[in-house]
Amino acid sequence: MLSLVFFSFSCAVHKDIAIAGCSDSDAEDMYGLDGEERWYADFKNHRGVIALPKFADPIGYPGHYEQAVAQLAQVQYAESFMEWVSMAEQLQPSHTSPSAITIYTKDDVQLDVENHLICHVSGFFPAPVSVYWTRNEQNVTEGTSINTPNPSKDGTFTQISTLKFTPQQGDIYSCTVQHPALEQPLTPHYVEQDQPGIGPAVFCGLGLTVGLLGVATGTFFLIKGNECS
Repeated sequence: MLSLVFFSFSCAVHKDIAIAGCSDSDAEDMYGLDGEERWYADFKNHRGVIALPKFADPIGYPGHYEQAVAQLAQVQYAESFMEWVSMAEQLQPSHTSPSAITIYTKDDVQLDVENHLICHVSGFFPAPVSVYWTRNEQNVTEGTSINTPNPSKDGTFTQISTLKFTPQQGDIYSCTVQHPALEQPLTPHYVEQDQPGIGPAVFCGLGLTVGLLGVATGTFFLIKGNECS
């Protein structure tokens, strides 16, 4: 990388030049005036060098070498960072489809009580995904939100979309997920079932009925036995 800086003023007859840069094997930082090199940084010997002969009455450049070292360190850090980014991009597949998509409620479901549906998408690269909600096959936009993608340790991302809704019996909700790695969108569904507690209540009622029938049958046979004796 090479950087050239020229300073030219119409009201002056002098031209300054400053060069700062580095390559894979060397680095350079110099200052010149009117086409002559006046000072340069000697990074191998860790010092600044005045290039003009002594009879030219050269001026000093205090602090220039330390500034050149600091600039070189910044350039080397930037190069190392770009190398790391390049390696990471080579290791990470260009596209990874979501490995898991789940839909669930934030709180326990009660009919006619406001709740939140959560669509959790994980294991995809690059970010982001697009999520679209429907209720009974009708698009829903009100009450929806999506967070910023969160990176995972394996280099993939996780993203969550939510939908504010009020459960109604028989409603069918879905979240459709789109991503460049998917040949077609994926759409998990959430179906609101009957009111909670009906199933167990029916089961207990049947058990009680069978128990009472058993008690009645036992009493009948007990009475018949006593009459025979």
